[in-house]
Amino acid sequence: MESTDKKNHSNNIAYGNVYVMTHSFFSDVIKIGCTPTDPDEHAKTLSAKTPGNYKVVFSLQCANPCKVKKQIREYLNAKEYVNEFYQVPAEVAEKLLKRESLKIPIVNAT
Repeated sequence: MESTDKKNHSNNIAYGNVYVMTHSFFSDVIKIGCTPTDPDEHAKTLSAKTPGNYKVVFSLQCANPCKVKKQIREYLNAKEYVNEFYQVPAEVAEKLLKRESLKIPIVNAT
């Protein structure tokens, strides 16, 4: 229940970043998320809370970053690992994110 509440709060970000991160312990798993802050600073904050380190491999600054993240998650749903973690190459997520960024004006128009 708590994770659902946290997700609902993060969905209200009007402007921020969608990011793809890797973790030093899991070479075949990526994290896709959104943050109103700098993704590199967010990675440092996450790294301070866990063993190992997070590294941003790609980020996109945009309006409604959590809506963009949600769309990417729908594409990757079959490969969902745990929460915001996916067992897909970072390059695949980056391509999806770049492709989805082309749709941002359409998403914001509604």
